[in-house]
Amino acid sequence: MNLKKLTRDIDFADKVEELSGQSLNACIQCGTCAAGCPFVEDMDILPERVFKHIILGDIEKVLEHNTMWICAACYTCSVRCPRDIDIAKIMEAVRQIVLRANIDRAEVDEVDNMEELPQLAVVGCFRKETG
Repeated sequence: MNLKKLTRDIDFADKVEELSGQSLNACIQCGTCAAGCPFVEDMDILPERVFKHIILGDIEKVLEHNTMWICAACYTCSVRCPRDIDIAKIMEAVRQIVLRANIDRAEVDEVDNMEELPQLAVVGCFRKETG
C-alpha cells in the first residue's frame, strides 16, 4: 500500500462539489465531454481525468495540468453530458479554489513582455484577484 495515497486531500473533492453544485461521482468516464470540446486539443489531459484526480484528492496532479485553465466555459461539454453534469461549473470551481489559495501558475518573471498582453486580459485578471 502506498502511504502517499493515504495522505491526499479528500476534502478537495468536497470543496469542488460544494462550489459547483455538481456530483463528481456521477461521471461515468465516457469521454463525451472531451469529444465535443472545441479546446480539447490544447488540453494536456481530458476533463474526465481531471475529475478522477479530484475524486482521489490528488491536488498536485490537478495543478500540474492545464485543462482547467484551457476550459473556456462554453458549456458544450455540459450540454452533451449524458449524466447532466455541468462540467464547466466544475472547472470554474477548481479555478476558484486555486485562485483563493493564491497558487501561482506562473511567476511574473516568466512572462517575457507584459506590454504585449491584451489590456483586457490584464484588467480581468486583476479584477478576479481583487474581487
